[in-house]
Amino acid sequence: MKEARTQTERRVPRAPRPGAALAALAAAQFTVMLATSVVNVALPEIRAGVGLSDTGTTWVVNAYGLAFGALLLAGGRAADLLGRRPVLVAGLGLFVAGSVAAGLATGPGLL
Repeated sequence: MKEARTQTERRVPRAPRPGAALAALAAAQFTVMLATSVVNVALPEIRAGVGLSDTGTTWVVNAYGLAFGALLLAGGRAADLLGRRPVLVAGLGLFVAGSVAAGLATGPGLL
């Protein structure tokens, strides 16, 4: 495929393909569903390791989904204001820190 050129021979970027956006959205949705499935599969180990009740395990799943949804909205707005790359890096750092804290939790309150 040839690139469009102007009179000064500069390259003009073409619009992204609609299929690429669909693929990115499908990959993002797959990642969300995979993460939720991992939390659900790990619930028996979480319950035994931290000492949660049945109600506590329900809260683990609900808190994960609630935090994800809230941070997704806030992250989208922050990306509009601050730029996509810095917000992505900050979000990944926050996710890693939260994952480490949850992995090292010794009680239900910390989890």
